[in-house]
Formats: sequence, C-alpha cells, structure tokens
Amino acid sequence: MTVVYYVMDGDDLLISTMAARGKPRAVERDGRVSLCILDEQWPLGYLQVYGTAMVSRDRELAVDVLTRVIGVMAGEEVPEDRRPQIEQMADDEERVVIRVTPYATFETPPRHVYQMSDIDTLTHFTSTSLPW
Repeated sequence: MTVVYYVMDGDDLLISTMAARGKPRAVERDGRVSLCILDEQWPLGYLQVYGTAMVSRDRELAVDVLTRVIGVMAGEEVPEDRRPQIEQMADDEERVVIRVTPYATFETPPRHVYQMSDIDTLTHFTSTSLPW
C-alpha cells in the first residue's frame, strides 16, 4: 500500500505515477486493485474502494492527469504557462496513468475518544457496502 493523489474522470479514479514504480507493474500483473481513501476531516473515516485497473501510456493523458494532481496538491489550478514544465516532468519521469474503475466500496464510520468520558458512549460499527 502506498499514498497517492488521484483525480476523478466520471466514476473512474486516475492516478499519476512513474512507469518504473511497482504500481503499474502490479496492475499489469493483476488488474484487481483496492484503494483506501482517507477523509480529510478528523476523526478520520475512510472509504475502501475495490476496482479493476489498467495502465495507460498515453502521453497527453499522463500530462493532463499530472497537471490536475499538481493542482490538487497546490490547492490551486495550474497556470497554463506551467504546462511545458509539467510536460517535461512527465517525459523525464516516464509518467503513466492508472485508471481505476470501481465496482464496490465499503465505508467505516469514524469513532474517536476526545476525552475519557467519551468511552462511556463509544460505539463501533462494522463496514457498510455502498453503491459506487
């Protein structure tokens, strides 16, 4: 398991990575994947996503997804004048895109103890399957 940023394309999740990393090789061996998507709010909840994946070596897609991911990381849209720099980065790093098409999801509601008295009412639940 590794931490990755992703962007959406309809219901698909797109992940930018380097071709030489283990993720593309694993996807090419067995296209079944799972992702654990953490909530950004505390206490952390998460969504477990199961899907089928494929690796795309399309350069334009790799540049587009890398641009979008950099925008997510920076918290702002990437200016058009940065595109040549990102194209060069995608080429130098031999970027590819992993496209994940989900078929099942499971969520677990977060539970947290903020103070000792919280354990008096602390409950836990099992995961729930959610439609994608």
